Amino acid sequence: MKIRDYMMGLGSGIVIGIIASQAANKLNINRSPELVLKEIKNSFIQEGPIDGSWIYMSPEPFTNEAIHTNVYKGGISRVRNGELEQFEFSADTKTGTVVELVKV
Repeated sequence: MKIRDYMMGLGSGIVIGIIASQAANKLNINRSPELVLKEIKNSFIQEGPIDGSWIYMSPEPFTNEAIHTNVYKGGISRVRNGELEQFEFSADTKTGTVVELVKV
């Protein structure tokens, strides 16, 4: 094997590695806000019908004590025992897990 062949293989490997690394950093690994809202609505529907729901499509930064992540913010409303209940939530963009739920 000639040194030229070895160097060409090494150079090609380095270039491909750099390109793959940059592509991996640009990948959007967030779950879609529609899917996150659907899953949260399904959780609420198990306790009874809901009247309305909404979600912001853009992720926002969220901090609570030592938790730092991006979240989708949204809300759910329903009538329970003749009274309107409204909830606002923050759900992790990567997993869809609700990190904050507040009754308004």
